[in-house]
Amino acid sequence: MKTTHHCLTAMIGAGLLALLTGCNTISIQSTSYLGTPNYPPTDPATVQILQTAPTAPNVRLGEVTAEPSGNPTKEEIQQKLQVAAAKMGANAVVIVSDRTQIMGGVVTGGWYDRQIAAVEGRVITAVAIRYTQPQPAQAAP
Repeated sequence: MKTTHHCLTAMIGAGLLALLTGCNTISIQSTSYLGTPNYPPTDPATVQILQTAPTAPNVRLGEVTAEPSGNPTKEEIQQKLQVAAAKMGANAVVIVSDRTQIMGGVVTGGWYDRQIAAVEGRVITAVAIRYTQPQPAQAAP
């Protein structure tokens, strides 16, 4: 009986710890545009994060969508965007939207008293670009 009580207490404690610490995850989806050239991957550390489209000539390679859950930091989200864009051969990603939207629903209740609650989540969409001319910061000395 004592062993069962200790085991139950340990399981409840572990469950509470998991709830309190939570999980921070960032789901990433990349979509390359049709008809764009294939470029070799770039270094993720060199991929710029931009809030507005650059004036320098560039080609759009595709879209990167991030869906963070939990409470990841801004730096963690940016790093995931940089890694995904670098795989496409991008020099930069331009954030085009950062919003909350309905991701699905949860049905609760029995047969006669069902309720549906919307599940909302944050979605960040960025366009991966590659400069067609060397940039001053990236130009060879």
